[in-house]
Amino acid sequence: MARDTGRIVTARLALCRPVIGDIPALLDLHRDPLACAHNPSDALADREAAISRYIEWDRCWRVFGHGYRTVRFLDDPTVIGFCGLKPSRVAGVPVLNLFYRFFPAHWGRGAASEAAAASVRWGAERMPRLPVVARIRPANTASRRVALRAGLVHVPHARTSGPDGPEDLYAPPPGGPLTPFPTLPDGTSASG
Repeated sequence: MARDTGRIVTARLALCRPVIGDIPALLDLHRDPLACAHNPSDALADREAAISRYIEWDRCWRVFGHGYRTVRFLDDPTVIGFCGLKPSRVAGVPVLNLFYRFFPAHWGRGAASEAAAASVRWGAERMPRLPVVARIRPANTASRRVALRAGLVHVPHARTSGPDGPEDLYAPPPGGPLTPFPTLPDGTSASG
């Protein structure tokens, strides 16, 4: 897999490899009940849990050369969220899982969509043979909007099962410039 410098810059944002100093923001975000409302299993109880999550994310960077990133506005050092891609599997298919979670104070400002779109572009440029996918809980309309703005579409008949229940799959559309999620041998796109 492609190695990465860890930094993506957009018009307003810097997406960077997480560092130890980001652990307090990682904990604060994952202790926020609004931020984890659709995925309560992602919630963190204490600093030790945040350190473990950071170690997991850092291991991904060390093994694969890329992973989830800390997001800040270019003119402000405050962490506003996390977004990025990590290797995963959906229905046995290797994919790049698109993750985005932002502090509620920054919702509705387009930062998540901007970061997600930059991550999708990064995946298409650096790992064009792997489809980028977002697994979204059916009731999470805000997350669905972010995935759509990042260029992904709902994959019909594709529903996975995550730790918090069913998840709809979003991936690049067939015929587009990005690698779509493949049709599996049974004729469906994915199953739980």
